[in-house]
Amino acid sequence: METTTATVGGLILALFGGALLFWCAAEVRLRHRVRRRGVPTVATVVAESDPHGGLDSAPLLSYSASVQAGYAGPAAVRAGAAGTAAAATAAPGRIGELVLTRPRGRTPLRRPAGLSPGASVRIAYDPRRPGLAVLAAEEGPRAVVADLLWATLGLVCLSAGALLLVAASSA
Repeated sequence: METTTATVGGLILALFGGALLFWCAAEVRLRHRVRRRGVPTVATVVAESDPHGGLDSAPLLSYSASVQAGYAGPAAVRAGAAGTAAAATAAPGRIGELVLTRPRGRTPLRRPAGLSPGASVRIAYDPRRPGLAVLAAEEGPRAVVADLLWATLGLVCLSAGALLLVAASSA
């Protein structure tokens, strides 16, 4: 292999592997933080109006979220988009929002049967960003295996890139 090809290939593999490892670590940290510090609630799986949305492994969830009255939230930003469907006063000083979102961290190829439309699932959401939700640890399939597979792929790409760079520099 030519030195230039090995150098470019090594750089691409190393950058891809490093970015994949960074993404895996950030996603695992985010899910862990939301599960630990988030607000637990029960969400309902919503039937998809888009035929392609039904193929997504992460179901569309609907739940009512409470946030502080001073927080503009996704209602001001998205105004009826996928984040917030409606807002109504729930209690003095509180705003209740009906949130439509997909949970983070879903990587299976097919949606499990337990997440069919109309099913109730336990989730946790970030009260500062109600559109950020994760399935409760016992609701979804074990994400540890998928996280390890993605991290292994990133580590292999990073290692292969580093080896190509070392081989190109010694040639």
